[in-house]
Amino acid sequence: MMDWHAELAVVTGATQGIGRALAGGLADRGAALAICSRTATAVAQVASELSVEGSKALGIPCDVRDEAQVTAFAAQVLHDAGTPTILVNNAGVARFAPVAEMSLEQWNDVLDTNLRGMFLVTRAFLPAMLAHGRGTIVNIASLAGRNAFANGAAYCASKHAVLGFSKSLMMEVRQRGLRVVAVCPGSVNTAFLDERQSPFQPNRDKILSPEHVAAVVLDALELDERATVSELDIRPTNP
Repeated sequence: MMDWHAELAVVTGATQGIGRALAGGLADRGAALAICSRTATAVAQVASELSVEGSKALGIPCDVRDEAQVTAFAAQVLHDAGTPTILVNNAGVARFAPVAEMSLEQWNDVLDTNLRGMFLVTRAFLPAMLAHGRGTIVNIASLAGRNAFANGAAYCASKHAVLGFSKSLMMEVRQRGLRVVAVCPGSVNTAFLDERQSPFQPNRDKILSPEHVAAVVLDALELDERATVSELDIRPTNP
């Protein structure tokens, strides 16, 4: 039986959507938390909410695209809270446009956040987690990491890369006590669907909620440490 009170979870992009739902679910179970997002006021508010609910929550503003900020974030977490046993790479963005019309700024924003950011955060915490010899890294990918769609070249490329990164990382760390789980949600009712030029206009009452995704991730974390689920697809039953 997992002792959640012995867990420290780091969650990036934790102020809204799937990240916020995951942070709340982890706090409900008793895990200590260290969270980040780009906006200082938002991350402070969420950390305060989690602390009121009874969880120890450290909130630090951090742009995961920025190596110096990630290094400082990790250093503060390790100093103030300790070594994480759970790392959730959730921070992500979407920009939609035909390739012929996509700006380099749009392309870089998506790849730098969804892929570079995940790499920087993982690299920053990985040595301490390996030394600890126990833990789980959860990378939030997408079904877009398996299936492409028009006007989504940057987003699909980033999420395909997240799956490749996760598979390779799993092979590196599995014999040193760490698990790696890539999570691929389908349509989720988040601000993602509000993105200008989004090709998706689903019935929001029928697609997944952030809490659905969080529940599946929490179940995977509760597996006995001898077992891991390396990839999880989560789809709406009847979108």
